[in-house]
Amino acid sequence: MGTSLAQPAPGQIQPVAPGTRTAPRLQTLALTPPLPEVKTVEVLSNGFVRAAHAIILLSGAQTTDGRATQLALLAAERTYRAAPDLLEVDVSVYRAKGYAGFGGPLPLLTLSVPRERLATVRTSVQTDQYDRIWINPQIDTPEVIAPPAKLLEKVPVFVGSRAEQLKQQLQQSLSHARGGVRGGLLFQGPSSRRQVALTFDDGPHPLYFPLVLDLLRRADVKATFFLIGRNAVAYPYFVQDLVRGGFEIANHTFHHVRLPSLSTLQIKTELSSTNTLLTQLGGQNVLYFRPPGGRYSTRVLNIARQLGLTTVFWTDDPGDFQNPGVETVEARFGKRLRPGGIILLHDNALDGLLALPDLLKVARQRGYTVTTVGALGR
Repeated sequence: MGTSLAQPAPGQIQPVAPGTRTAPRLQTLALTPPLPEVKTVEVLSNGFVRAAHAIILLSGAQTTDGRATQLALLAAERTYRAAPDLLEVDVSVYRAKGYAGFGGPLPLLTLSVPRERLATVRTSVQTDQYDRIWINPQIDTPEVIAPPAKLLEKVPVFVGSRAEQLKQQLQQSLSHARGGVRGGLLFQGPSSRRQVALTFDDGPHPLYFPLVLDLLRRADVKATFFLIGRNAVAYPYFVQDLVRGGFEIANHTFHHVRLPSLSTLQIKTELSSTNTLLTQLGGQNVLYFRPPGGRYSTRVLNIARQLGLTTVFWTDDPGDFQNPGVETVEARFGKRLRPGGIILLHDNALDGLLALPDLLKVARQRGYTVTTVGALGR
C-alpha cells in the first residue's frame, strides 16, 4: 500500500508504554520424555487453578498439518503428565523461521485441551470432531501496514483541529457529568447507581485467558472483552467460550493499530473485518469499539458510527499492562472506582490477573454491581 517494506506489519510488535516494567518470568515445565520441537511450556496460576501454554517451533520440512497436529497432541498429553492438576493446556505451533513471539506471524496451528477433554481429545481430533483446534488456512488476513506506536494507554487522545477538539471536550464534559452515550461515544455510565462496567482489552491470549475466565466465573461477574481480530483468528474457541459464558465481545481493531493516521479505507477495514469475524465466531452482534491507545479522531468516530459501533473509553485504568505490581494496581483501582465507571484491564497482564479477585472483592464491599458495557445503566 505504498509503505516501505522496512516497516513491520501491525501486530508483529505490540505497543509498549513508556516506563513499562519487565514482567516477571513465568514458571516453566520440563516434559518427559522431552520433545525437541517444544520451545517452552509456561505455567501460570490465578490463585485457584493453574494453566499451561506450550510453544512448538517447526522447521520447514515439518510444517505439515499432520505433523503439527501430532506434536500439539503429544505436547498437551506430556504437559498434563508433568502437571496433572492443570485446568487447561494451550498449544501454539509456529514456523521456526520468522517466529517473533505472540505478536509475530500467526501460528500454524493452535490447540486447547481443558482437563476434562484430555481423555477424548486424540480420538476427537483424528475424527475431525474436536472443536478446540485451529489450523491456519494460510490465507492472508487483512493487512494495514503501519509502524507500531509506543504510546501510554492512560487517557483517551483526540486527534483533530482546534474546533474539533473543543467539541470533543464538551462531549466529554457532558458524558462525565450526565453519563451515557453521547454522539456515538461512551466515556462513563450514569452515576445514579453504584454500577461499573469491567472491560478487558487485547485478547484473547492463550494461558491467561482461561485463568481470567475462571476468576470471573467464580465471582459470578460478566465483563466486556475488546478483542483484537488477529488474535481471535488464531484462538477462535476462546471467542466462543466468551459468548457461551454470557460475556460481551467487542471490537479492538484487527491489528491493534493507532487509527487516526490511517486512510479511510484502512480504518474501515480494521473495524469491519473485526466485526465480521467476531460475529461469525460468536453469533453475537458487535456493538462496541475501543480504539487502541485511546487515540481517535472525528473520522474514526464517523466510520465507527457508520458500522453501528459505539466508541467506548474508560474512567478507571489501573495500568496493569505496565507491570507496576499487584498492590499498585489494587490501590489505583480503589482510588478511581466510582458510579458509572468503566474499568480497563488487559487479558494478558500478570498484575491484573493476580489483582482481579481483590478488585472484585473491593467493588462488592463498596456496594457496586460489576457488569458489561452493554448492561451499564440499564
